[in-house]
Amino acid sequence: MKLHWTEWAALAALVAAGCVAIYSGFARAVQRAIRERQRETERQLNAMATTVKALQTRVAELGREQTGNAGERADAANQAAAENPIAAADAPTPEILAALTAAATAYVGKKARIRSAALVPAEENGAGAWAQQGRVIVQTSHNLRTNG
Repeated sequence: MKLHWTEWAALAALVAAGCVAIYSGFARAVQRAIRERQRETERQLNAMATTVKALQTRVAELGREQTGNAGERADAANQAAAENPIAAADAPTPEILAALTAAATAYVGKKARIRSAALVPAEENGAGAWAQQGRVIVQTSHNLRTNG
């Protein structure tokens, strides 16, 4: 079967029109998907901003509570330091405890209470590096899911 040049031209125009229609359909679908992703990202950012503001408010409240009881805490800390000077040196500051509490609350999703916290002392004779490497080995020994 032999086609005339006009038939070839009509066929080429039909194929070109189909390609343009498919391209415009895909372009609209991609634009719609991009707009939806942008909306979802904006929703997530707004939720995160709200959470950050709530955490800042909570930290400010904890700071006010901490400064309100500063005299009582100072007396208790001085008494504890006199009784056990090593334990007093390992105790984190109230600001660090407030930050840890806020971080734990944000991570868990409900109010969290830190029962104890202690600073890990740095060893001056190099043993601290061995202890740190031991902790790294223990933490990396857990079977984690691998992506891929």
